[in-house]
Amino acid sequence: MGNTSGVVVTGLGATTPLGGDVPSTWSALLAGHSGVRALTDDWAEALPVRFAAAAAVDPAEVLPRVRLRRLDRTQQFAVIAAREAWSDAGEPEVDPVRLAVSVSSGIGGILTTLNQYDVFRERGWQRVSPFTVPMLMPNGPAGALGVEYGARAGTHAMVSACASSAESIGYGIDMIRGGRADVVIAGGVEASIHPLNIAAFASMRAMSTRNDDPERASRPFDRGRDGFVMAEGAGILVLESEEHARARGARIYAEAAGAGYSSDGYDMVLPHPEGEGAARAIEQSLRQAEVAPGDIAYANAHATSTPAGDVAETRAIRSALGDAAADRVVVSSTKSMTGHLLGGAGAVESIATVLALHHRQAPPTINIEDLDDGVAVEIIQDKSRDLPQGPLAALNNSFGFGGHNVALVFRHG
Repeated sequence: MGNTSGVVVTGLGATTPLGGDVPSTWSALLAGHSGVRALTDDWAEALPVRFAAAAAVDPAEVLPRVRLRRLDRTQQFAVIAAREAWSDAGEPEVDPVRLAVSVSSGIGGILTTLNQYDVFRERGWQRVSPFTVPMLMPNGPAGALGVEYGARAGTHAMVSACASSAESIGYGIDMIRGGRADVVIAGGVEASIHPLNIAAFASMRAMSTRNDDPERASRPFDRGRDGFVMAEGAGILVLESEEHARARGARIYAEAAGAGYSSDGYDMVLPHPEGEGAARAIEQSLRQAEVAPGDIAYANAHATSTPAGDVAETRAIRSALGDAAADRVVVSSTKSMTGHLLGGAGAVESIATVLALHHRQAPPTINIEDLDDGVAVEIIQDKSRDLPQGPLAALNNSFGFGGHNVALVFRHG
């Protein structure tokens, strides 16, 4: 059974540093709230970075204890967000062989890996959990959802660092367009707030060290930005063929119109200084979506608050859209409020992009005190911005270590 109709978003689910679901997260984004807090763990005192954006609602408050013991924290977040998204979509009836999962994590079950190694060293191999391997696998969140929903069209985990969940959404779009599935549970998750991970990123000088002012540490596009803020959580979208969605009378948030991919081939951790690869991904996404540059009203930038990345991305947006369109588009980085969810970032930011179109209101970038002179586009600062009525499209960018670039285009009206 093939399917050549468009792809639409019919369900949204999230658990983030701003809230345990989509409504609370969206309200906090529009209000310009920060989810970054000082870490209270004893181990934090020994680190140069002593803050992060932990999930606002711990999975232990939502899932039963037996379930928690058998799932890594990434999988717990994925299950919570997917349940919200599936319910939000109206729990669609779909033949299991036409249902797929495309959900990723950039790092996978790193907390399980590290914790169970500690158990092994301190208590012996017999005390290592028999659930360790399925909990630590990078495809663990996708597998957990595939089992929970009985998906038989395919269960996939695209791993491309901080572009992972955006790539998973793009793959979900491709699966439906290619006729492999009618419905895809797509998105991503990360749970890596751990002393080793913080120490490793801090050693790279990639993280902000504003320990005296955590809520203002994530400051994309600001001249004084000094690195990203680690975050955790999940974002899940229910993607559906338009034909299938309309046949069951589903509420449609937006069309998932196109995805573009490229790689820099430049450096393992640094982006191309002119954003050349990012621009190609954006251009490709526009072509696949059959969207003109002037149709893009809003762009949710990857902008992580690192000195190297933010300005290069604005150059890429300007290059891909052209000067006239780039002068009209408004751009924000919701990482200023959520922190950086690493492999889960693209999915949470896709939800923000979809809702910006759906509600015609774009969230701001907070914490900009001195806009960098190199920024080449208009940044929404401090307060949300109304978007025009009528047909609109929006862009969501995600980039990852290794030179991965993914751009997604959503359309409404």
